[in-house]
Amino acid sequence: MSTDAPDDRPTAEQTPEAPEPRPEPAGGATRAGAGVRTGVAKLGWTRREPGSRRFPRITRSIARPEGGGRAAAGDAPAPARQWPMLLVLSLVGLGLILTAFDVTRVGTLLIGVALLVGAGLRWWLPSVGMLAVRSRFTDLVTYSVLGVVIVVLALMQQPSPWLELPFLDRTLHFTVD
Repeated sequence: MSTDAPDDRPTAEQTPEAPEPRPEPAGGATRAGAGVRTGVAKLGWTRREPGSRRFPRITRSIARPEGGGRAAAGDAPAPARQWPMLLVLSLVGLGLILTAFDVTRVGTLLIGVALLVGAGLRWWLPSVGMLAVRSRFTDLVTYSVLGVVIVVLALMQQPSPWLELPFLDRTLHFTVD
């Protein structure tokens, strides 16, 4: 076996040296705009043309969820840009307040309906801001299943449930006996 074959690995002279990392400022402060560029670089996104909605061809890490863009123009105030998420959070907050004031069935129903509203917004709107967490399909399934389960459990809440499912009653009595 001969070792005269050329080696494809770069030599020390051919290897570029990595730039030294800059020291972090005291107190965790960064200069304006540095976090945006650093965060994008950490995710592995490459630059693209302004106004383009296409994802980069090579993504080394996590891609932004489809529909994760702003729900309003960039020059609009923050609440207007994230109105779908604020709507869902407001409904959940109202449901939690009602639950805290001992109107539990209506409060939990409102929480379940809020998740179903989130699923509907995720399905109908092209951009929902921070309401887009994963892919559209995964968000729809997650919001819908959780919303339906919470609504059904709220309707079955004791005493005097609004919805009775006999097979669940038999299952419960079978496991308890």
